[in-house]
Amino acid sequence: MQAAFFDLDKTVIAKASIAAFGRPLRRQGLISRRMVARAVAGQLMFMYFGADEERLTKIRESMLTLTKGWDSEQISSIVRETLIETIEPLIYAEALDLMEHHRAEGHRVYLVSASPEEIVFPLAELLGVDGAVATRAKVDNAGCYTGETEFYNYGPNKAVAMEELAKTNGIDLAASWAYSDSATDQPMLEIVGHPVAVNPDRALAKVAKERGWEVMTFTKPVRLRDRVSKRTPVLTGIVAVIGALGLLAVKSSPKHRAPRAAS
Repeated sequence: MQAAFFDLDKTVIAKASIAAFGRPLRRQGLISRRMVARAVAGQLMFMYFGADEERLTKIRESMLTLTKGWDSEQISSIVRETLIETIEPLIYAEALDLMEHHRAEGHRVYLVSASPEEIVFPLAELLGVDGAVATRAKVDNAGCYTGETEFYNYGPNKAVAMEELAKTNGIDLAASWAYSDSATDQPMLEIVGHPVAVNPDRALAKVAKERGWEVMTFTKPVRLRDRVSKRTPVLTGIVAVIGALGLLAVKSSPKHRAPRAAS
């Protein structure tokens, strides 16, 4: 079995997924206008300068501090209810075409993202992919975020998650593909036979050139609704997101263990 593993931010969608939900969270009174402005500024930095480990660590720590005490079910509900308006217009047409190509070839398709499960799992449903692995936050007995991470799906952890998926689903990583924009995802690119740098930051562009990896440029964000008639999995995903709430449940597992894919 072969598979294609897609990073999310700047690979499948045209901006950082967390920043995209700033306005819906502000409407619910969870963050302020100033926080939204800071998220936008961070997004501009992310777009133009890439995301090194230090910058991503600061972003993650600030987000964890911000979310401490939030009700996890409320956040999941906000994401599900606003996913179409928030993320759907930002998805790259080229990424959709590639996913469809892999499906036509009989390959499985997965999202592998450092973004939270609460965002990545519904988006996986929307796209009609086979599953996803993402960062999982800790929640207390009352269902509120503790401000800590249960599993951080970043850097080498992405490769660990992919290896677990491969073992569970009989996937041949040496015959599979991985797509990402960031040098921080070098581990996930190195464990497949067909690594592809998509909209690469400067560090990844250098690595890709040195190793002869394929480089792609995605430039055309589109609305999924404009392509629904062509893609049955997407239609199914939209119906699932809109009509079947209760998709997410934050699952407990040993720290640093990769989560199972959503499916």
